[in-house]
Amino acid sequence: MTVRPIRLFGDPVLRSPADPIAPGALGSQGVRDLVQDLLDTVREPGRAGVAAPQIGVGLRAFSYNVDGEVGYVLNPEVVEVRGEVELMDEGCLSVPGLSYPTPRSPYAKVRGVDVDGAEVVLEGTGLMAEALQHEVDHLDGTVYVMTLDPEVRRGALRDIRAQAWFH
Repeated sequence: MTVRPIRLFGDPVLRSPADPIAPGALGSQGVRDLVQDLLDTVREPGRAGVAAPQIGVGLRAFSYNVDGEVGYVLNPEVVEVRGEVELMDEGCLSVPGLSYPTPRSPYAKVRGVDVDGAEVVLEGTGLMAEALQHEVDHLDGTVYVMTLDPEVRRGALRDIRAQAWFH
């Protein structure tokens, strides 16, 4: 289909929880097109994940591109996180050019479905764990900078307001 433009911090679609994809819509051409757009968009260099709200679609879907593995999941939910929370240097396509130490569990497991309704289970450590948590946060209406330590968040918001793309 197409590589879609990424919505930037401040866009209301990024602050709204995404709606689940109705079981009756699974398999529809509209959902198939969304999945293809997510996959095309995440394949751009330097991208580990793209959530549907980041391309302006308020539905629970994301694509990922981690360690050469590209895929997607619909209606994902984090079902398990493990390990002591660590600060990971994290960035976001919706907050371009900036990154901040973000608290994340070192292991995450997500459960959802594919376009035909079959169960999908994704799990991993390191970048995959970070990406799974980050993308589900997007689907819950949370951009990662809002999860930062309050003092770090204040600095991040100052940095964002100073970016040319923010205006």
